[in-house]
Amino acid sequence: MSESVDEFRARARAWLQDNAKPYDEAADDGELSSSFSLEESKAFQKKLHEAGFAGITWPVEYGGQGLSVAHQAAFYEEASDFLLPTSPFLIGLGMPGPTILECGSEEMKRRYLPRMLSGEEIWCQLFSEPEGGSDVASLRTSAKRTENGWVINGQKVWTTGAQFSDYGTILARTDPESPKHAGITMFVVDMHDPGVTVRPLRVATGHAPFNEVFFDGVEVSDDAVIGEVNRGWQAAVVMLRNERVTIGASGRSRANPLAFESLAELAASRGHTDDPGVRRRLAQVYARENATRAFGRLLHERALAGIEIGATGSAAKLAGAELHLWLSDVVQELFGPELVLGGDDLASVVTSAIASPGNATAGGTNEIQRNIIAERVLGLPKDPGVDRNVPFNQLRFGPSSKES
Repeated sequence: MSESVDEFRARARAWLQDNAKPYDEAADDGELSSSFSLEESKAFQKKLHEAGFAGITWPVEYGGQGLSVAHQAAFYEEASDFLLPTSPFLIGLGMPGPTILECGSEEMKRRYLPRMLSGEEIWCQLFSEPEGGSDVASLRTSAKRTENGWVINGQKVWTTGAQFSDYGTILARTDPESPKHAGITMFVVDMHDPGVTVRPLRVATGHAPFNEVFFDGVEVSDDAVIGEVNRGWQAAVVMLRNERVTIGASGRSRANPLAFESLAELAASRGHTDDPGVRRRLAQVYARENATRAFGRLLHERALAGIEIGATGSAAKLAGAELHLWLSDVVQELFGPELVLGGDDLASVVTSAIASPGNATAGGTNEIQRNIIAERVLGLPKDPGVDRNVPFNQLRFGPSSKES
C-alpha cells in the first residue's frame, strides 16, 4: 500500500528541512533575489526525484510516484515554506511532459519522461510566432518531408527557458493545403541542433526570461512526432489546457512578492497593518488567492481522474491572470509613493507588479480566454471566421509576410 497523505506530508517536511533553505532564513540572509545556477537546479531536481517528490502523480513506469493529487497538494503546501531551485523545470513538467504522457508513443514516454523528472533534461514549449499573435494556428514554421524524416524552418518567439533547454515541443505546418487548424504537426526538437539559434528578449523589468528561436534546416525523424502527423492541433489543445491549468493552479509561495504572505509581512514591517483599510484589503488578497488556487487544483484533480475539463481550463488561466493584474493595483494602493521612494524590501514587489501584465498574455490573452469560455463553456455563438475552411496557402497576409 502507498503512503497515506499524512505520512507522505511528514516525510516531505523532514526532507525539505534537511535539503532546502526555509524562506524566512533565505529572506534574513538576503538571498531571495539571488538566482541559482543551472547546475544547482539540476542537482536539486535529481535529489528531489530520488527522494520520491518529483512526478508525484505520474505513472511509476515513466519515473513517477503513482500517487494521488492529495499527495501532490500536500507536498506543494509543505514546499511553500522553502526556497526551491526548481524553476528551470516548471515548463517541461507542467506542459510538454503531461502532453507526451497523454499523446506520445510508448517509446517516447519511456525515453523522455524519466529524464525530465530526474533533472537530466530541460524542456521548453515552442508555439508563438512573431506575426501570429494569439492566433497560434496561423503559424508558418514549416516541416517538410525528407527521405529520413522532416526538416524544420521558421521562427518562434516568447519561448521561456529556451537558452538552457535540451529539448522542446514545436508546432510546425506540415500540410499548407489544409485549413490552418489542420495540417499542423507537433514534434520533439533537439535544442542543441546546430540549426537552432536562441536569442534573448528583454522585457520591461530589465530581465530576459523569454527568447526568440530560429530554426534553419533542423532535421527530425518520424519518431519525433507527438500524436499524429497533421493532427498537431489536437496535441496543441492538450498542451494549452495543461499550460492554462498550470498557470491558474500555481501553488502558494512565500517567495512570490505578490502572494498574501509576502504582502502581509511587508505591510506589517512598514507599519501599515494598524490601518483597518489595509487589513481589509489583505483579507481580500487572501480570499481571492485561495479561491483561484482551489479552482485550479479542482480542475487538475479532475484531469488526473480522467474527467475531460476541456475549455474550462481557460477559466483557471483567466482567474490567475486577473488575480495578478489586480494584485499589481493592490500594491500601489497599499504602499503608494513608497514604491517610488524605494527600499530593498520593495524592489521585488515593484518588479513583480511591472511584470504582471505578462500573465495576461502568456498562455493566451485574457480576451482569447473569454472567447473560449463564451463559445465552448457557455455555448454562445462563435465569432465570424472567414478563414476556418480555407486552405492555409490561400490565406492572405500582410504585404510584408512571406509564406513558409
